[in-house]
Amino acid sequence: MLKDKIALVTGAGRGIGRAIALTLAGQGATVVINYSGSMQAAKEVAEKIMENGGTAMTYQCNVADFQQVENMMRTVVEKFGRLDILVNNAGITRDGLIMKMSEEDFDRVMDINLKGTFHTIRHSARQMIKQRAGSIINISSVSGVLGNAGQANYAASKAGVIGLTKTMARELASRGIRVNAVAPGFIQTDMTDSLSDKLKEQVKTQIPLGRMGDPDEIASVVGFLASDQASYITGQIIHVDGGMAI
Repeated sequence: MLKDKIALVTGAGRGIGRAIALTLAGQGATVVINYSGSMQAAKEVAEKIMENGGTAMTYQCNVADFQQVENMMRTVVEKFGRLDILVNNAGITRDGLIMKMSEEDFDRVMDINLKGTFHTIRHSARQMIKQRAGSIINISSVSGVLGNAGQANYAASKAGVIGLTKTMARELASRGIRVNAVAPGFIQTDMTDSLSDKLKEQVKTQIPLGRMGDPDEIASVVGFLASDQASYITGQIIHVDGGMAI
């Protein structure tokens, strides 16, 4: 389905990013696995892809750094000649009530989650425009849709990703580039594993389907949006949250 396509997934060493990288590779894409600090985890994802007959490479880059992202995109295009799929998954949390939240914690989340998404789109758009084709998928969050107490920075960054997605979809549609977002709910990852059992049970009461999601359930939607099967879909926010945002 994605044979001969070149995909770049940010924050692809763990969790949802890892599942997305494996899914895209499983559909035939060559995958560039971006990571910031988890080199070993990223290498393990690349090795798994290659063990299954796919093609992958890792690239260390802090998406919050404008110049580093420009260098990454240049390297990818020089190596593969094109970039067909960009998945903006890299993200962090620094939770806390607004009265206790430091400026540093607010800025750090915005720099990676929102500015990082801007940086990658900014530096990949020129190549995609030249190709007159491309699919950009941004990972937002149910928190960016509904808001969430204790996550002012995270919710604001993910709401910003939604606004950026819709705007970029309008700007780039005439060049054959589609831009969509996926808004996950509570997904079973390292991030949610840190929650107490009591809080996990409390969270489940807010989910109509009564359970947390699996990273593969996000990855399958990303795989669809990246493919030609979604050729008439752009500017959309796909909620994969067990019904939280009904």
